[in-house]
Amino acid sequence: MIRVRIKRDQKHADLPLPEYMSVGSAGMDLRAAVAGQVTIKPGGFELIPTGIYLQLPPGYEGQVRPRSGLAARNGITVLNTPGTIDSDYRGEIRVILINLGKEPFVVNRGDRIAQLVVCKYERVILEPAQHLDDSDRGSGGFGHTGI
Repeated sequence: MIRVRIKRDQKHADLPLPEYMSVGSAGMDLRAAVAGQVTIKPGGFELIPTGIYLQLPPGYEGQVRPRSGLAARNGITVLNTPGTIDSDYRGEIRVILINLGKEPFVVNRGDRIAQLVVCKYERVILEPAQHLDDSDRGSGGFGHTGI
């Protein structure tokens, strides 16, 4: 386990901090820190605040991902999924929700709107090359297996 510092906007001290909902959960639920309600029209999107700020350790990123239940029931997903929170970002975590459903969707204060997964990453050094090693797949792209 790693430690991640979190700060909450005091206007939203009544909202729970992000939390894992089960022992096996990879993501912590993020909640909407809206003043009242925000309605997202079909085909529309809104930037929803969470009222929290993170200090991730170097070598880690936060990934903001959709909640499967919102997607399956309402067609609500995260527009730039996964959204990346860099370790040197100190601003408020906000989630761009898009409504791909057929009905307006109402976001209420405290609603669980997305998941936060914290992941380790490696930085790379790109090495220019004239040739790349062959592989079984080669240059096969989308649908290359025919399945």
